[in-house]
Amino acid sequence: MRFMVIEHFKDADPVPVYRRFRERGRMLPEGVTYVASWIEAGFQRCFQVMECDDLTKLQEWMLNWRGIGEFEIVPVVTSAEAAKVVEPFLDQDG
Repeated sequence: MRFMVIEHFKDADPVPVYRRFRERGRMLPEGVTYVASWIEAGFQRCFQVMECDDLTKLQEWMLNWRGIGEFEIVPVVTSAEAAKVVEPFLDQDG
């Protein structure tokens, strides 16, 4: 499964996150794959796409980053995947 991970930097300060990353790397447990990330212009949030089949592994990863941010986890599918689900309903009324 894919997850959109929305990380809220503590006190809108990205420095502790980047410092920990520089010192320890991404700290991904086996079974969690980093896909890509984007940082909000004001350094308040980071949006990351992660893949894993076991949500507890993603929880384990979040614990590696505790104390310097808070996380929202949103299961997501690609637009193409969603379009396949919606397709049979497109010709139906209302």
